[in-house]
Amino acid sequence: MTEIAVIGAGMAGLVCAQQLTQAGYSVIVIDKSRGVGGRVATRRLFETKADHGACYIKPKGEVLQRLIDLLVQKGDLEVWTDILHVQDNSSSLVANPLSSLAYTAPLGMNVIAKFLAQGLDIHRGQRVDKITVNSHNQWHLTSETNEEFTASSVVVAIPAPQAVMLLESLPENFLDHKFLEKLRGVEYYPAITVMAGYPNSSQQPEWKAITFKDNPVLGWIGLDSSKRKNPVQPHFVIHSSADFAEKYFESELQEVGKEILENAVSTVNLEWLKNPQWMQLHRWRYAFPKTPLQQTCLPAETSSPLVCCGDWCGGNLIESAVFSGIAAAEYINSKLQQRELAGIDFLDVL
Repeated sequence: MTEIAVIGAGMAGLVCAQQLTQAGYSVIVIDKSRGVGGRVATRRLFETKADHGACYIKPKGEVLQRLIDLLVQKGDLEVWTDILHVQDNSSSLVANPLSSLAYTAPLGMNVIAKFLAQGLDIHRGQRVDKITVNSHNQWHLTSETNEEFTASSVVVAIPAPQAVMLLESLPENFLDHKFLEKLRGVEYYPAITVMAGYPNSSQQPEWKAITFKDNPVLGWIGLDSSKRKNPVQPHFVIHSSADFAEKYFESELQEVGKEILENAVSTVNLEWLKNPQWMQLHRWRYAFPKTPLQQTCLPAETSSPLVCCGDWCGGNLIESAVFSGIAAAEYINSKLQQRELAGIDFLDVL
């Protein structure tokens, strides 16, 4: 048996697990994917990489700034731009100076998650689909592949709708009604993401990224190759609008991708966008929290500690996930009453 099981190896789960591990607890992390990072995701393809999840990171607050500074010193992050563009329905492209610099990773944004995963006991490819409490008042977790884990405390660091499906396997009335009501109240926007590469002869735009306001098809487009050192060819990452994703989420992906590219052609005036040399797509069912919880984590009133966390707690970006992971670790520590996390900084001890 381990002391703490963290379900989910996204940013919140990794930060929480690092905090608790460095505080001296035995911790395991269980995740359904082969990699780590959740939506801080990078895909290898056609001699390059594409960030098809979180596209960049901006410092917000001292903790996140220190993490960024540390990764800059290691050479994992660098400044991408201080200007991102916005385009509304009037088709006017407006340069939007950022209040803080946007950083990105030449080797892919998931280097952030890989850094936070160092030294952790991570069980990959294990989707936890059942959680119960045994006769010793310990949490018992079972995966789809029938792997079993036992822990005295559990951190659920996955999107809220997935947490609802998992925790509903507990006996009726085991969880407080208000806890479940808050968890069920968190909704998400979906997105469909296109990654597309083009010949070197293509004339590249002057902008690096555009956020679209009220566009029925497009949400965001970025010249992802501008993040890479010595890119072999220009390639773009395009996120659809939430409305478009909801309408076509289960449709044939290649046809959906063509429609997204055709819309981008007319919107950003790059005719050659409709003829990529290669194209890959990804569905994000839980892309952005639509109704985030207005607290940094969501603890359950149970005899054995249980807490939920994620970027859906307090916001919808990377910094929200980081702060939520820290808050969940502090809650578990206070419940176990073995040692204080005060004064332990995961940026210092990694």
